[in-house]
Amino acid sequence: MVVDDTAVSRGLITQALDWMQIEGYRTCADGDEALRSLVQKPVHLVISDYHMPGLDGLGLLEGIRRTRGIERLGFILVTGRADATVVAKGRALGMNNMITKPFTREGMRDCIEKVVGPI
Repeated sequence: MVVDDTAVSRGLITQALDWMQIEGYRTCADGDEALRSLVQKPVHLVISDYHMPGLDGLGLLEGIRRTRGIERLGFILVTGRADATVVAKGRALGMNNMITKPFTREGMRDCIEKVVGPI
């Protein structure tokens, strides 16, 4: 699942997934929508922007980790800057990996492979 409030950013992530020939992903425009969707139909991996209105990326991660049945999903945080506080909080919440913007499709592939293994 790709979660980002900006259509352009969602598009860049999904273009990278398409390049990797990953199919069947879903997209959400905010953390609240994503959490509701994940409870209804879990996925293997969430790639989420950090800075979103309402439930931000770390709030989404916290909600995932606290919700029975989806608490073990893989989670990658996408952020414009790797602020030490954000990184530390993400790690404390169980973030599996993170990538900073701008990223390349190869960088996104490497980031995902560190979580799920070779694609």
